[in-house]
Amino acid sequence: MTSFLTPLITFVADHAWLAYLTLFLAALLEAVPVVGSLVPGSTIILALSALVPGGELKLLPVLAAAAAGALVGDGTAYLIGIRSQREILSAWPLSSYPRVVAQSEAFFDRWGMFAVFFARFVPPIRAFVPITAGALGMPPVQFYGINIPAILLWATAHVLPGVLAVTALHDYAGLPHHEHTGKHLWMFAVAGGAIIVALAVWTIRRRHGGGIIEPAKPAK
Repeated sequence: MTSFLTPLITFVADHAWLAYLTLFLAALLEAVPVVGSLVPGSTIILALSALVPGGELKLLPVLAAAAAGALVGDGTAYLIGIRSQREILSAWPLSSYPRVVAQSEAFFDRWGMFAVFFARFVPPIRAFVPITAGALGMPPVQFYGINIPAILLWATAHVLPGVLAVTALHDYAGLPHHEHTGKHLWMFAVAGGAIIVALAVWTIRRRHGGGIIEPAKPAK
């Protein structure tokens, strides 16, 4: 893994546009069923985020690229599930991973619509849950209503640790770092906290009114 990441980071450090594209593709491929369990997307995102404090990359575009890739990947998988319904879960290549598919369905049995939120932080299930959500007939409003906040929090949680660690290292070693990094970190820390609080309140309210996903009923 190190032999792969080191030349990649060295190269993209001199080509910012390629770094943002790599971030987008890493997040997108990590959201693709089967492929997502093989691509080290989280590791790539964490590694490239370490370039923010030195000014090679900008914090906002890094977060946007990671979030956009995850949204496109999750959204595409969800739409495939909607189109194919339950048949997709037993078709190739998902049929080669019955255990993970079963875990994805078990997530919905336990958490209902919030399976989409929690699964985003649990590899390799996160690559299977969006297509499972579509296959089970989860309405688009429910899916995107929980998927988008989950992705924003996921991207923040993947990018900020690398930024914070390298910022601390730069400060300790007396190395220069981007002058606006601190301001952006505080901004996203506050935004992340607000999202967590909002989701906690929503969870409590939804639990009083149900919210468990039911499989799509066939048209009469």
